[in-house]
Amino acid sequence: MQSENRFFDDLAKMVNGIAGTVAGAGREAEAAMRERAKEWVGRMDFVSREEFEAVKQMAATARAETEALKARLDKLEGAAKPAATAPKAAAKPAAAPKAAAKPAAAKPAQKPKS
Repeated sequence: MQSENRFFDDLAKMVNGIAGTVAGAGREAEAAMRERAKEWVGRMDFVSREEFEAVKQMAATARAETEALKARLDKLEGAAKPAATAPKAAAKPAAAPKAAAKPAAAKPAQKPKS
């Protein structure tokens, strides 16, 4: 036999409402904490994974290009060595006078007399 007691019905509705409110507050608190954590990490100048991977790829490409250019330079220098047997006098630049080679010494500024 089921009794119709309004007190228990109202109590059940109130408890359901409180549970929904607490669950909503929990989700809201979690979202606020996530946002604060993102702001905190953002101020620490961390980079995202995508940025890191992009820079890593750029560095690998630059390293490969450097190695290729180094190999090419070594090959060209190897080919240039037989040409280096030409007279060395023509290869030397004219010596500059020593006075022009040395920069003028800077004099310290003097304080004005009071």
